[in-house]
Amino acid sequence: VAESPLPCIVTCRPEWEGGFYAADEDERVSMFEALGTADHPPAYIDVELKAYTASANIRQKINLAVDHPKQERHVRTRLILSTHDFNGRPADLTRKILAMQAEPACAVVKVAYRARSIRDNLELFDTLSERQKPMIALGMGEFGLMSRVLAPKFGGFLTFASLRDESATAPGQPTIDDLLGMYRFRSVGKDTKVYGVIGWPVTQSMSPLVHNAGFAEIGWDGVYLPMPVEGSYESFKATFGSLIDHGTLGFAGASVTIPHKEHLFRLGIDRKLAGTAETDAVGACNTFVRGGGVQIHNTDATAIHELLATGGSVPASVIVGAGGVAHAAAFIAGRFSDTVTIFARKSEQARALAAGLRDHANDARIVAGDWDGLSQTRATVYINCTPVGMAGGPDPDGLSIPIPDMPGLPPQTVFFDTVYNPIETPMLRAARERGYRTIDGVRMFVRQAAAQFELWTGQAA
Repeated sequence: VAESPLPCIVTCRPEWEGGFYAADEDERVSMFEALGTADHPPAYIDVELKAYTASANIRQKINLAVDHPKQERHVRTRLILSTHDFNGRPADLTRKILAMQAEPACAVVKVAYRARSIRDNLELFDTLSERQKPMIALGMGEFGLMSRVLAPKFGGFLTFASLRDESATAPGQPTIDDLLGMYRFRSVGKDTKVYGVIGWPVTQSMSPLVHNAGFAEIGWDGVYLPMPVEGSYESFKATFGSLIDHGTLGFAGASVTIPHKEHLFRLGIDRKLAGTAETDAVGACNTFVRGGGVQIHNTDATAIHELLATGGSVPASVIVGAGGVAHAAAFIAGRFSDTVTIFARKSEQARALAAGLRDHANDARIVAGDWDGLSQTRATVYINCTPVGMAGGPDPDGLSIPIPDMPGLPPQTVFFDTVYNPIETPMLRAARERGYRTIDGVRMFVRQAAAQFELWTGQAA
């Protein structure tokens, strides 16, 4: 501590509070006392509420080590009283917060628990807004990143980051480089607009890197975050509704990805959100915009059209998948193909998608194919709309289209993958090795992201 070039916080967390200290409690408390009364004390010591209230002797020793209203001498160390739960939100959270705020020696209240959903962050923000003393309120784990990045927006005393991934002291901590660089932590204030990518999973998404860089370039007061939401419509509806309805979050826009694109369209109907003729035809959306109204859009369709329209009309296109991006791909393919065949492992989904698009297909014939017949098709354009081959997805090494089993196709045959991480998926590698034309997901990602950026900011991407 004496050699620390910056003000520091000292803690020695016992095992029963999620730390690693397993020795004598009196020794731990005596260490805090010695640190607080040393010639070069820390700025703060962090002690668990449970330990602090365990006995009058412990409180006396800790109070000797920190600034206290009743002390005649001046001590340069202050007390952070904390509570941690690595399993979830403690049932008695409110009682613990009130107890910490009521303690005269407590300078800062700290609450940290494992967030179980995005909505836990909103409760933490409300807790910060109602604080009676300086407060740290953080969600741990994958769902809690929002609480760490947006702490300044709600008046949080500080947040935590690690020097590198492997040195994180709690699950879900970002690195200092990501916090200050990608998320522009020092520019986050109470008026900062909040954007995000909603999906499951989203850890592999490049969208935060792209959109935060764009916001920085044009000086836009916004921050873009990964927002993991589990796959059901109920989870999506509850989370999205909470984000929209929160009074001070400033939720201004979102990218919506697998598996929630159809869920956003459905929610748009439920909430009477303004769509477009294209979203109505596709039946899936990937973009939410809030500013002078609330709208939903499908920039996937825009991107696919831009990438494929230059090739002119083709006899046949094949769509693999029946999720949100497949809706957009089949709709666009219907504009320049005589026949569009949709293949999905669940054949009823392929049939439902084909039936839903027939009224919007111009003169194209849209049909569902039998999954086992995919390898026998001969089309001009193949588009993978499944997460097979995606880094961090359910089958990162899988082959979304069985190119090795397919009959020889003309070299001008196009294989298009909507997966963008990695850039070269196993399917694209197989196509390239056989001399076919390829379109990687990065090209689509960039175009759909540019369209989103312009919808949110009104400025060119």
